[in-house]
Parts: sequence; structure tokens; C-alpha cells
Amino acid sequence: MTSSSPIPEVRPEPKGKVPLLEITDLEMRFPISRGLFRAPVDFVHAVDGISFQIAPGESLGLVGESGCGKTTTGRMLVKLQEPTGGNVWFRDADYERDVAAIRGREIKEYRRRAQMIFQDPYESMNPRRTIFDTVSEPMAVQKVGSMPEREGRVLALLRLVGLVPPENFLFRYPHELSGGQRQRVAIARALVMNPSFVVADEPTSMLDVSIRISIMELMAGLAREFRVSYLYITHDLAVARYMCDRIAVMYLGKIVEMGPTEEILARPKHPYTKALLSAVPVPDPAIKRTPVQIKGGISKAINPPPECRFIERCPFAAEVCRTNPHPPLEEKGPDHLVSCYRADEIEELVEIAAAKAEAATAEAATA
Repeated sequence: MTSSSPIPEVRPEPKGKVPLLEITDLEMRFPISRGLFRAPVDFVHAVDGISFQIAPGESLGLVGESGCGKTTTGRMLVKLQEPTGGNVWFRDADYERDVAAIRGREIKEYRRRAQMIFQDPYESMNPRRTIFDTVSEPMAVQKVGSMPEREGRVLALLRLVGLVPPENFLFRYPHELSGGQRQRVAIARALVMNPSFVVADEPTSMLDVSIRISIMELMAGLAREFRVSYLYITHDLAVARYMCDRIAVMYLGKIVEMGPTEEILARPKHPYTKALLSAVPVPDPAIKRTPVQIKGGISKAINPPPECRFIERCPFAAEVCRTNPHPPLEEKGPDHLVSCYRADEIEELVEIAAAKAEAATAEAATA
């Protein structure tokens, strides 16, 4: 990026099939203190040995329930959290680094290429700084452009994200904007350095339903126009379907299923993914999904046993699940990876369980 660029340049088409991000065995373990002078023996396995890739211009959705490690993963990829293990290879044009190992000034250089949009637009901005100060701050930190050039770039970005006329917003404060307007400012701030990778941590969850679609359309359009890669963190599978090329389903620090969005939604192979999909409301009453009744609440992430993380809640757990370590991700279709020993049987198992539940309900009704 040059200092005089008014808006982000269109990134050239990538050559070959080299991924922008290649994550291998990434982990984050938080120690639980036993006292001031005692070494910790218990650890929260927030992220536990996950591996995936993100191609240039691709959007990968990371879905799962609260506490599964989605946000921690995103924070590690932009160096807001130091991983305790694994590698994060970032390859962009003439830049190639293991992000997990960079320190000091190298982090500042990396932040030109990777940014984050936070979940809460009310908490992610300094209330004492104007919109111009907020959006131009990355340029000031990186010492990019003169003051007139920064002002021109901020104006162009505010117009790009739909805050028009931008001159009316330039010297306002965050409390003078609505939630949707604040999130547009957050998107402009993330794009001001023309990054090639953005972590979007549930950017629409704090917004009214009426304005969520406009923010999603904006982000999708910017991704297509400037070939920005997203890691899109969300609870909402409908949002993931709209925004993402691929989906990775996370449970208790592990990725349990990953593949193309439509493939995952049409043919889920993991019991947890099926349970997530069965909980999504269907607007057509004529369409019925086969429910998957998982048991109990989410397991504890403190020193988890080596077996499958989902075993305590899985209605289809068998002896093979109890006597073997957590299953590796295995390909069960084109680019469709599943971490389950019984993935090939899952459709039949769900139908049998549904038939038994229906028969029990009918029997109870006639009793």
C-alpha cells in the first residue's frame, strides 16, 4: 500500500494454490493457578491442536457454542493472544512468516496484513476519540501518509462502508452513532491498512436484526471486491451460510467437522453438527428435520480426557469411542473432513433414534 492511496487497491489474483494462512496443531492452554509459589498442574484446553487452511479471498466460518474456543482462535491468528503451541504460517506476496513465532517489531509489520473486527461496537472504540481518530489510528501507528492523505483515505473508506456524506461523520464521537453505524466504522478501521486477512468476531450479533443483513452484504461485497480473506466467527449457521465458502464446526477446543458450506449443511456427518442444524428453526411447517437429542451440558475444558471430546453428550457413543483417543479429521467426501469414528453410520443411527423416539411418544399417547 502506498501512502497516497485513497482506497484499498484491488489485490492481484493469487498464483497457484498456496494458502494465505496455514494453521497446524494450534493450541492455547490457560494455566489454573494453585497459589503464588506453586506451579500449575491444571490447564484449560481452550484450543487443542487444531489445523486448517484459508485460501486468498476465501471466507471460513468458525461455528460452535459459547466456550468452544472460537474467539481465542481468532485472537491468536492476529497476535492478540500468544499460542502455547503450533504454527500459523502466513504467506502473502513477498511476506512469509510463522506468525506464532514473531515478536516485537515483526508483530507491527504483520498488523498491516491482518486485522480484527470485534463483536461489540459499543466497547471496541474509545469514547473520547472522534471517528477520524479511530479510523486513522492504524495509519498513525504505522506512520503511513501525511495528515491530508490520511484524511482523504478515511473519507474514502467511510463512503465505501456506507457512511455518507462522510464529512458529516468525520469528527463525531462514538456515542453520536447508532450500533450499525459504529460497526461500519469498525469495518473501515479494519480495512484502512488494506489487510489481506480479517478476523470477524460475530460482527452482527450485537446489532438489530433489521440492520444485520446490510452489514453482511457490506462485508461480503468488500471481500469480493478487494479479495480479503475472512475468518468469520459466529453462532448463527444462517449467517455462516450467507457469508462463508467453508465452515469449520468447533467443539470444546477441537474442530469436529469442516468442509464446503453447502456440503456441511446438506450432509452433516458429525452428531454435534447434526444437533446444531436440528436446532435451527425452519420457516416451512411442512418441512421436518430429524432431531438429534444430545445429552447434558458442555463438558469441562480443564484437563479433558484423551477420548472423543463429545463422548459424554453423544447419543451414538460406542465402545470404539471409549477405548480410542479423540478421532482425527478424516475425509468423508470432497474436502469434507469429519472427526468421528461412526461418521459413516450417522445417517442410519439418527433415523433409528428418531423412529424409537416417535414410537415411544405414540405409545405414551395411547397409554
